[in-house]
Amino acid sequence: MVALTEKGRWRLHDFVEVQKMAADEDFMNTNTTNTTSDPNYYSDTYGDEVCDKTSTLLFGSIFTPVFLSIVVVLSLVGNILVIVILAKYENLKLLTNAFILNLAVSDLFFTAGLPFWAYYSLDGWHLGEAACKTVNFVFYVGFYSSGVLLILMTAHRYVAVMNPLSDIVSTSGFYSVLASVIIWAASIFIASPAFVFTKVMDEKHCVFANSYWSLIGIYQQNILFLLSALVFTFCYCQIICRLVRPTARRRKNKTLKLIFTLMVVFFVGWAPYNIVIFLKSFSLWKKPPVDSEVLAAACEAETPLDYAFYVCRILAFSHCCLNPVFYVFVGVKFKNHLKKMLKSKAHSTSHIRSRHSRLTITSVTSGRRVLRAFAVALEETNGPFLSGLPLWNHLHLANSSSSYKPILKTQSYI
Repeated sequence: MVALTEKGRWRLHDFVEVQKMAADEDFMNTNTTNTTSDPNYYSDTYGDEVCDKTSTLLFGSIFTPVFLSIVVVLSLVGNILVIVILAKYENLKLLTNAFILNLAVSDLFFTAGLPFWAYYSLDGWHLGEAACKTVNFVFYVGFYSSGVLLILMTAHRYVAVMNPLSDIVSTSGFYSVLASVIIWAASIFIASPAFVFTKVMDEKHCVFANSYWSLIGIYQQNILFLLSALVFTFCYCQIICRLVRPTARRRKNKTLKLIFTLMVVFFVGWAPYNIVIFLKSFSLWKKPPVDSEVLAAACEAETPLDYAFYVCRILAFSHCCLNPVFYVFVGVKFKNHLKKMLKSKAHSTSHIRSRHSRLTITSVTSGRRVLRAFAVALEETNGPFLSGLPLWNHLHLANSSSSYKPILKTQSYI
């Protein structure tokens, strides 16, 4: 979410001014140099080449839109397909199916914000403050709900394996709806600061209004990731211990692959990103250096982290399009449902084509009979004049010559 500016560099004078602001006790509430939603936000008043960020920003402005476009297309196709399969073949009252349905919807919420970030990375934010708040809010609702759902899905599978007779395993109906409402309500509450405290700065940066909420946003993501990792590690270590028993059924192992793979994808995708944003959060606590040599050294040291941020962010954001892929290739039921749906579509298409072919043949046959009768009628009525003409000429003359139309209308069989 970084706007490519004209020069892309810091000026020493700007950091001297920020250094003076640091003496103010409310500095943490007014500093807007860096934010979570725009980690490389700089002032537009550039001058001396102290910290040149042009190459980094150029890389982000090219790399981000290309890969986000691919992620958006794959996510839309995959998650909509999952929702269609669930609605058509599965009982949505079951808690497991309710979790999967909510996860697909959550991924679509998350995906809805990606086109705007791709646009933002090209030339800044020009859609207004209302759109800035809304896009950030929807994006973070999708992010937090996805994380919470994966935690609950893992815990639910843990209970199903460790205690198959538990009432939680067969929960359906009211409790599924209640769980969904709680998940979305909690996600909306956690994401609400993204709506309240984001604003448009310098008419082109959609960012948090101050460093305090930037840090809150970073640490919320870090806490959610750590909680997911802890639940994943504990639950699956326990499940693996249970499944290594000789009495464990092979079918149960296949069932576990779905959520296990989803958690691995989540962990691998989000771990590098959370590490990078945690490291970048240190810049919000440090006072900017005044000495130009120190600033240049700090800038050079941070450049690899800037490149890592762009790459890790794409890796993390791609989880919304990877979940449906693993539904198809890992989940046995989803694979069978997809095959059934494709066969049904193919059969329906072939049936329509077959019916169309039969109708065409019938129409042609009937048409020939009508034309033959029509020609005979013409010959009987105007025998010597038309008997030597082809059938097409009979029809042409009958339709174009006004002298013969009254004669045709008097025939009882026309």
